[in-house]
Amino acid sequence: MERVAFIIDATGERIDCLLNPETFEVRRLAGVRTPAAGSEPIVGRGQADDPVRFTGGGRTELLLDMVFDVGLVESGGAPQDVRALTARLWNLAENTAHELGAGRPPLIRLVWGKSWNVPCVVSAIAERFDAFNAGGAPGRSWIRLKLLRVGEPAGSAACSFDEELTRTATANGDTDRPAALEAIGDGGTSDGRPGTARIDLLAADALGSPMRWRELAAHNDVDDPLAVRAGTVLAVPSAGSRS
Repeated sequence: MERVAFIIDATGERIDCLLNPETFEVRRLAGVRTPAAGSEPIVGRGQADDPVRFTGGGRTELLLDMVFDVGLVESGGAPQDVRALTARLWNLAENTAHELGAGRPPLIRLVWGKSWNVPCVVSAIAERFDAFNAGGAPGRSWIRLKLLRVGEPAGSAACSFDEELTRTATANGDTDRPAALEAIGDGGTSDGRPGTARIDLLAADALGSPMRWRELAAHNDVDDPLAVRAGTVLAVPSAGSRS
């Protein structure tokens, strides 16, 4: 089963979820507002609705409900306290990055199979605990995560994925690409298994844009783009092909 993961943009660190979200809601708030009382004259008397001001922009929110349980950890070293599994998600809501002299939450990517790859920041997190042991440590956690999409121009957000691929290929010339590339990942796991590589970075090297990771995954029949083993040789689609 493909699971949701969060990739920290600055470091490449990946935070995997034990299960897919219980629920996943996407909400779009348009760039409109009503004038605040006393801030400006209210016009449009006799109309059915108050006037609105069009500010442009807006925001896209993603709401995820997730479950973590120490009993679901596959390795023998499962923690006694579920907070050991969820602490890194809390850190994503802290101002650990810096921009223009001020702290801000780190930029991350929400990745879920081949369907979702969204640049965003964590704007809110809430956690409810149950399944406490005799020492008071919770064994299960119910997390609600609120994400805000960032870093996408209006044109990119409005067009379809195929249009994005076409525009990217045109801008980059889509030529002089290698026939294949080797996945370079991290140093591996503590039990000797090979590390994994980020397929969006591989797509950037081979196809000129990380946005084209789905094309690279489909061309190589990659079922789980988060589990490309280091050392795997991936074929690069030709300039004229679309998988």
